[in-house]
Amino acid sequence: MSILDLPGRRLGAPARRLGTSGACPVIAGRRPRTAGIRPLARRAPWAASAYVAAVQSGAYALRPLPEADREAVLREHSTNVDNLRAGRWHTLLTSAFLVEEPLDPAYGAILLGVLGGAEAVWGSRRTAAVFAFGHLGASLLVYGGLRATDASKETRSAVDVGASYGLNAVLGAAAVSLPHRAARAVAAAGVLGLVARPLVREGRTFTDVGHLAALLLGLGAGHTGAFTRG
Repeated sequence: MSILDLPGRRLGAPARRLGTSGACPVIAGRRPRTAGIRPLARRAPWAASAYVAAVQSGAYALRPLPEADREAVLREHSTNVDNLRAGRWHTLLTSAFLVEEPLDPAYGAILLGVLGGAEAVWGSRRTAAVFAFGHLGASLLVYGGLRATDASKETRSAVDVGASYGLNAVLGAAAVSLPHRAARAVAAAGVLGLVARPLVREGRTFTDVGHLAALLLGLGAGHTGAFTRG
């Protein structure tokens, strides 16, 4: 019989037995089938999927409410000046899980793709750390800027919820974490141009500033390796 090479053992070579006589023969060197499944499970973007699902579920749960009631809930959990000045710091967390309307399919796919891709490379905890760093940092910077500029009453109580600050931070960190210098430069310039563009148009809002702040925080975190390495 010809001998064929297979992983862990050559077919036709004597099989090693475990235990005493009567034990079932086992091919030497063969791994249990579950050995390769666990690493794949660790790399799967389960946290990103769960987060996007939670955001979308919350949006659909609020949708049947009358518009005034839905807006009141969103305003209560917004990182606006009135809430933070009153010490409602929990809004820094809850605002990331609420959106004004269910996610558009295209935006939902981008959110899941960016967060899921980062999670597959960095892991769940590091991706969550970058997201939180961008969301919290940008929210606080916008809050400080609005207080310093004596914003209008409408702006101080505005609805400010969503995943966009955290998304921009992860996007920035991912752009400067690419393996080649030229790719990092092109990606960083591209996302900077994309996020900064609304600031040079009429009708810009404080959230546009927040998006840029979050992106810059992400670029810094990715460049230094904070949260993404170690």
